[in-house]
Amino acid sequence: MITGPRIVDDLTNLVLDTKAIVIVHCSLSSLGRVIGGEQTVLLALRRAVGSAGTIVVPAQSWQLCDPAYLNDPAVPPESWDQIRSSLPSYDPHGTPSRGMGLLAEAVRTHPDSIRSGHPHRSFAGWGPAATHVMARHRLDDPVGEGSPLKALYDLGAVVLLLGVDYSKCTALHLAESRGGAEVERVANGAPMRVGGQRQWVEFTEPLVDDSDFAEVGRAFEAVCPEVVQIGRVGLAKSRLVPMGALVDFSADWMAHNR
Repeated sequence: MITGPRIVDDLTNLVLDTKAIVIVHCSLSSLGRVIGGEQTVLLALRRAVGSAGTIVVPAQSWQLCDPAYLNDPAVPPESWDQIRSSLPSYDPHGTPSRGMGLLAEAVRTHPDSIRSGHPHRSFAGWGPAATHVMARHRLDDPVGEGSPLKALYDLGAVVLLLGVDYSKCTALHLAESRGGAEVERVANGAPMRVGGQRQWVEFTEPLVDDSDFAEVGRAFEAVCPEVVQIGRVGLAKSRLVPMGALVDFSADWMAHNR
């Protein structure tokens, strides 16, 4: 049985400091049988970073994407217009995330959390820096310089990988945007509230690629092992990584290896 105090101790041993701004990716099941589940983990994170710290998670909602962008073979093109007209508009408080895990949903639904305004690639956060981090999220730049990732980078955030590897590390998309390669842009859209009314909003965004993120992470640890803290949180092998060092290294790696 994994208790909240044990998780706090494990996070402290991983050198997660009070006042930290931390972006978290978590496989809850990998931590073991946590008494109280995701609520316990969230409260442990809150205790570890203290009242001056901020917890951030990706809170993406792919269900609101343009069906043409998703191009699901089970959804015929003749139904796309009906889907566009029927999807509920993005609501930062009410739209659920998809595929982000139970801990991310626990952060998103916490009454003190702030969520960014992107209808597909939002982030949610709890703590004194959350309002600043979520303030700017451009539709056409969801994980680059116009996103909360840039704010996290500027604030000296750390990345916490609980039972997951770098393949789940959203911060690497910021490195991707800085890698220098020409990026294809693709059309997308979402139902949003504009002037108090529901409206289908169209935009373009960069086509991102996370297929080499695990490889990038291995390369980073081979070159910069001294800045990576590795330990167990519950039963899960976990990592605490300075976001700035990771993004800077990875942008250069991608520029030379993609």
